[in-house]
Amino acid sequence: MTRLSVAVRGIVTALAAVLASASATATAQAAPAPKAPADFVALRSVDPTILEEIRYFTPHNFVGERIDGYRQPLCILTRPAAEALHKAQTKLLRQGYTLKVYDCYRPQRAVDHFVRWAKDLDDQKMKAEFYPQVDKTRLFADGYIAEQSGHSRGSTMDLTIVRLPARPTRPYVPGRPLVPCYAPQSERFPDNSVDMGTGYDCFDTLAHTDDPRIAGEQRAHRQLLKSTLEGLGFVNLAEEWWHYTYKPEPYPSTYFDFPVSRASLTPGH
Repeated sequence: MTRLSVAVRGIVTALAAVLASASATATAQAAPAPKAPADFVALRSVDPTILEEIRYFTPHNFVGERIDGYRQPLCILTRPAAEALHKAQTKLLRQGYTLKVYDCYRPQRAVDHFVRWAKDLDDQKMKAEFYPQVDKTRLFADGYIAEQSGHSRGSTMDLTIVRLPARPTRPYVPGRPLVPCYAPQSERFPDNSVDMGTGYDCFDTLAHTDDPRIAGEQRAHRQLLKSTLEGLGFVNLAEEWWHYTYKPEPYPSTYFDFPVSRASLTPGH
């Protein structure tokens, strides 16, 4: 075989590899995104009066950027969980309050984003607000970050209570000075929620629902949320006043990864 034919064969082999790689990439890009089961719904389709402030669609969260999988600021839940929230909302509206959700269904890719962030010990840009007293090396050991989340099963949500009439919340502007999530309500990032003693996603023991240091009006607000939801089948996570799961869960062992988007849902849901 001549040097020329060897060179030509090498070029052909390299070209074939490039074309195969391009073809594989095109196939991967063309693969349809996973879809939600038919009994997942947009909360708005069940109760449009519940406020939605989906924090992981924005950079105002402990990571400091929009989280993977959040394509729209949308609360998606299993239908039983959404219908139970509607019943809770009906009770609260009679008392002059409304529910507000911060997060609902969370795809596994979002949880994976949290895990990657937690392992990057150099990224501490949001520490001053969300985990001022927690060393980032402790996030897994202390249970703040995990490889899987109940949110991915579709019946867990993070939420709070807002007094009516609801005031708009000032938009978050990246780069502004951060204030600890456990600071007095008048000092921490403004939220139209009633005062729960800490902000949402506060990595601190003060966020434990029944922490004895939380008293007075703050404790009353937490108990109002808890008593309203527990009476309708929701179970609170003791370490987070905002975290509730509807029981029994339709998918107690399945962790979904479809994007947070209307396109993930069956039309009409």
